[in-house]
Amino acid sequence: MNMNELVVESNPKSSISEAIKTIRTNLQFSSIEKKLETVLVTSSMPGEGKSFVSSNLAVAFVQDGKKVLLVDCDMRKGRQHKIFHVENERGLSTLLLGPINVANIKDFTQRTEIKNLDILTMGIVPPNPSELLNSINMRSLIDVLKKEYDLIIFDGVPVNGLTDSVIMSKLVDEVVIVSAMKQTPLELLAQTKKTLGTVDANIAGVIVNKVPNKNGGYYYGNYGNYYM
Repeated sequence: MNMNELVVESNPKSSISEAIKTIRTNLQFSSIEKKLETVLVTSSMPGEGKSFVSSNLAVAFVQDGKKVLLVDCDMRKGRQHKIFHVENERGLSTLLLGPINVANIKDFTQRTEIKNLDILTMGIVPPNPSELLNSINMRSLIDVLKKEYDLIIFDGVPVNGLTDSVIMSKLVDEVVIVSAMKQTPLELLAQTKKTLGTVDANIAGVIVNKVPNKNGGYYYGNYGNYYM
């Protein structure tokens, strides 16, 4: 595993880890009327840190006693297999081409070195990722996975310019938007909210990322609906 990125596992007392755990708590409280089973993590544009947040949020929920599956829905440039150092010959793209059942799914999901955290990588790059995500097989997959895991976290593509995460936003309980401080234009973030709003996505909030700290580095923090 890439411990440089899995900070919640390698350095659980750090400010980054504490921020991720706060996000976990806020997500749990945002869904008190209904069991939180599926979360989509997306962003407005590439490079804002959604894969970092997705992987560390998955670890944080495992530490809270949940059995978690992390699904890499970025079938174009996904990198969860690199973060966890697992193979990517078979993943979501190839799974969606075949029958959806428990036995078949277990052939595609992989255990990580973290107990109770499994991963479903992106798989080979397909010619039609949007169509695969919008398929009956994708809906069937989510239904089956809900019976096998306490929580499923989907690492999606950036919203602007692609329909993948808009499609996924209709299939999950909560959507989290990752935004990079002084990097993400506010008008682009507003457009992301507007785009997701057109399909009535349940936006839990925004994670403001790459906030400078006193040591000259960065941390992840400031969770909330600040732009709504």
